[in-house]
Amino acid sequence: MQGNLPPEAQEKIEQLQDLQETAQQVAVQKQEAETGLTEAQNALDELENIDEETTMYRSVGELLVETDYDQAEEDLEDKVDSLELRVETLEKQEDRVQDQFESLQDELEELLGGGMGGGPSPAGGPGAGGA
Repeated sequence: MQGNLPPEAQEKIEQLQDLQETAQQVAVQKQEAETGLTEAQNALDELENIDEETTMYRSVGELLVETDYDQAEEDLEDKVDSLELRVETLEKQEDRVQDQFESLQDELEELLGGGMGGGPSPAGGPGAGGA
């Protein structure tokens, strides 16, 4: 079907596919950041239940290095702050990509005659068919 489309429409479809791929990548990054944030928050919460004199270790690459309570708490708080910012940034990026996708989709529909439903397959649309 794409072979019968005007070059502008083909280009917009390719742009939609690129945006869809970007959206998937952002969603994966956001999920990873949210998971890391949850783990860091849980560790910080658990730290409150540990005696300050307890020997603790932190992971440095392949090694476990002894650390003290205050340093562990500070490191975890920094990690939580950093991951909260990362999640917030990824949410904004996700919103921007979604807005771009919707805008491009509207442009494509306009280019193809004011609606994707006017063609031979009303359920079709950009990305609806198989490759």
